[in-house]
Amino acid sequence: MTENAAAHPAPARQMWPLYAAAFTTAFGAHGIAANLGGFSEDAVTSLMVLGGLLALYDGAEVLLKPVFGALADRIGARPVLLGGLVAFAAASAVYALADSPGWLWAARLGQGAGASAFSPSASALVARLNPAAKHGRAFGSYGFYKSIGCTLGPLLGGVLVWAGGLRLLFTVMAVLAAAVAVWAALAVPHVSPLPRTRQTVADLARRLTDAAFLRPTAALAGATAALSVGVGFLPVSGRAAGLGTVATGAAVSVLALCAAIVQPKAGHALDTGRITAPTGITIGLLTTAAGLACAMLPGLAGVLTAAALIGAGTGLITPLGFAILASSSPQERLGQTMGAAELGRELGDAGGPLLVAAIATLTTLIYGYAALAVLLAIGPALALAAHRRTPPAHTGSAT
Repeated sequence: MTENAAAHPAPARQMWPLYAAAFTTAFGAHGIAANLGGFSEDAVTSLMVLGGLLALYDGAEVLLKPVFGALADRIGARPVLLGGLVAFAAASAVYALADSPGWLWAARLGQGAGASAFSPSASALVARLNPAAKHGRAFGSYGFYKSIGCTLGPLLGGVLVWAGGLRLLFTVMAVLAAAVAVWAALAVPHVSPLPRTRQTVADLARRLTDAAFLRPTAALAGATAALSVGVGFLPVSGRAAGLGTVATGAAVSVLALCAAIVQPKAGHALDTGRITAPTGITIGLLTTAAGLACAMLPGLAGVLTAAALIGAGTGLITPLGFAILASSSPQERLGQTMGAAELGRELGDAGGPLLVAAIATLTTLIYGYAALAVLLAIGPALALAAHRRTPPAHTGSAT
C-alpha cells in the first residue's frame, strides 16, 4: 500500500467483514424499524412513541455520522469501525437484558450512535484498501450486501419478533454486531491515518460546497429518497388498486432485489471502462425518475415496473456516487467526506417520503410521485442543456 492509496485490491478476507458491517447496519435499521409495532407482547402500541423511536435512530445518524467520519480521519477508520460495532452490540444487549420500555429508548439511541460510527468508517476503509481503479467493484459489492440487509431485515426481523418478541430481535442484533466486530478485529488491517494539513471552517465549507462533492452527494440523496418512497408508498398504491399483501410485498422485494443485483454490475462496468461515473449516474437518475412515473400507472403492472426501475436506477447511482467521492476527496479527509455524504443520504431518506406525503395529502399520491420524478430528472436535464449550449472546440486554424 502506498501512502495515499492501495496499490492492489484488498484480499477478500479483509473485505468480507466490511461487507458484513454493511449488512449489519441495514439489517438493524430496517429489521427493527419494521417490527417495533409488530404483533408481540413487547411491541410498541403508541404511534407517537413509535414515531419517536424511529426519529431517534435517524436523528442520531444525521448528527453523528459527520462527527465520526472526521474522527476516523484523525485516529484511523479501523478503531472507529470496531468501536461503533461494539457500541451497537452493547446498545442492543441493553434492551435484550433489561426488557423495559425506558431502556428501549436508550437502546435505539445507542444503536443509531453505533451505526453512525461504523458505517462511514467502513465506507472509508473500502476506499483506502482498494486502488481507485477498483473502487467501482468494491463499492458495488459493499452496496450489494447493504441492499441484502434492507431486503431481509423486515422479513427475518418479523420472524424473530413472532418467535420471541422484540427482546429476541435485539438479542440477535447484539450477537451479530459483536460477531462482526470480532471478525473485523481479526481480518481488517490497520490503516494509518494520513498526515493532514490544518483545515479551517471555511476550508471545510468550501470543500463540501464544491461541485465534486455536491453532485454525487445530491445524486445519492435522490436515490435514497426514491428508494424510501418506493418501499413506503408502492404498497399503498398496490392496496389502492385492490392488490393483496402478497403482491405488494413482492413489489418491495423486486425493488430491493434489483438494487442489489445492479450495484456490483455497475461497479464492474465502471472499473472496466464500459461506463463513466457521470454518465452512469445520469442514466440512473433518469431510470429512477421513469420508475416513479410508472408508479402513477394503475394496477400490478405499474407497481412492479416502478419497483424494478427504481431499484435498478438507485442500484446504478449508489456505487458510482461513492466511487466519485472516494476518488475526488483528499485521502486524509476520506472519513469526513463519507460521513458528510452519508448525512446527505439520511436527509434524502427522510425528505423523499415527507415530500411525497405532503403533496399526496394536498392532492393525490400520483402527484407526489410526479413531483419527486421531476426533481430527479432536473439534474440530467440541466446537464444536457448546458452541454448543448457549449460551443464545439476548434481543432485547427481557418484557411
